[in-house]
Amino acid sequence: MQSSHLKKEHLNKLEEYGISNMNLDAGLCLRFDAGETILHEGMPIFHLFIVVKGKAKVCTIAKNGKDLVLCYYISDGIIGDIELMSNACIAATSVIAITDFECIALPNKKYAAYLKNNLAFLNRLGSELSLKLLHSSKNYVFTALYSGEERLCSYILQSSNNDIFNDVLTDVSSSIGMSYRHMFRLLNQLCMDGILDKRDNGYLILDRNELMRRSADSF
Repeated sequence: MQSSHLKKEHLNKLEEYGISNMNLDAGLCLRFDAGETILHEGMPIFHLFIVVKGKAKVCTIAKNGKDLVLCYYISDGIIGDIELMSNACIAATSVIAITDFECIALPNKKYAAYLKNNLAFLNRLGSELSLKLLHSSKNYVFTALYSGEERLCSYILQSSNNDIFNDVLTDVSSSIGMSYRHMFRLLNQLCMDGILDKRDNGYLILDRNELMRRSADSF
């Protein structure tokens, strides 16, 4: 992670959320490399994050402590909104960068009261929480109604970076609701069909159009 002071363009981003008249020393600009963890579930959360650019996945650990369950992907919006509005000081989920990721970090201790009394910000936050709820409902349908191949292809499309898919496979199988053995057979079949190619750093997507055709289009 790299940290730096905010720049003028970051103030423009804050204004999109109804946050205006802030000084450049109000928060920080944080940059994460692909694969870095932005938030750890169960660890203290000290900031509200506003995404500037990049893509990350938001995950949670199942009660048995073993299975990583994918919630959704984020490429814009707010991270830490649930914790802010519930006055929680512990991160409810883990957030992991898929691509190089940049965000604005505002200290909760300093700005929580201001944000909760900012009507423009609350309207934006409410809209984004509604979209997250809708997406969670769609993910339930995705897990319940689509085939294993459709779920796997969708996951690969969402989590790949520069056409390389290199997630931890045990986490992937848990996230899409299938056994590791069955998922590995599907990966091998996708390679045999010329859609993927196994490399040392993961799987290279050779035929994105076919991968999209085989995916669950609602995911």
